[in-house]
Amino acid sequence: MSGDEINPAAVAQAVEDVQGDDRWMSQIWRELFSPLHALNFGIGGDTTCNVLWRLQNGELDNIRPKVTVVWVGTNNHRHSAEQVAGGILAIAQLLTSRLPKTKVVVLGLLARGDGPNPLREKNAAVNGFLRSWLPRLGQAQFLDVGAGFVHSDGTISTRDMFDFLHLTAAGYRAIAKPLSDLLLQILDETPEEKRASLV
Repeated sequence: MSGDEINPAAVAQAVEDVQGDDRWMSQIWRELFSPLHALNFGIGGDTTCNVLWRLQNGELDNIRPKVTVVWVGTNNHRHSAEQVAGGILAIAQLLTSRLPKTKVVVLGLLARGDGPNPLREKNAAVNGFLRSWLPRLGQAQFLDVGAGFVHSDGTISTRDMFDFLHLTAAGYRAIAKPLSDLLLQILDETPEEKRASLV
């Protein structure tokens, strides 16, 4: 490239909104989480293994959040429910050991699929393990944000999950409110530094 040419790979650009519902820069994030000075380290397609690698390789350097939110595990296709829960527990343990003043909130995995299926059962089993295991860490707590997604006939509305896996803007609003309420409660208990980090 000559000195006069602009490198297209060095030009900042927002992620293309391929779903068409303004998910990336939604008002949900701006209204509820930006005021908390929140950082989002999530990467689409992450498994517990990917998150652990990043946490062990620099992602925790130079940050001291009051709260860290962990929401991972539904992409661990090759692992059993107990293994997935163990991976999430390992993440929470690493966070509590490296960031001893940080509260850890682990979000439950959501149901998936247009009807009852083995992956939905697996995610429910992961949540069961987490409810049992996380209280032992002291600084970590489980938050089930999946209430209301599965209807009495076992279906999930496309208004909440357009492909029965990924949330729509309405689906994000449904999980954002209980999460925001919990974060504000935790931050009010530790007001000297209102920072949250989302992993």
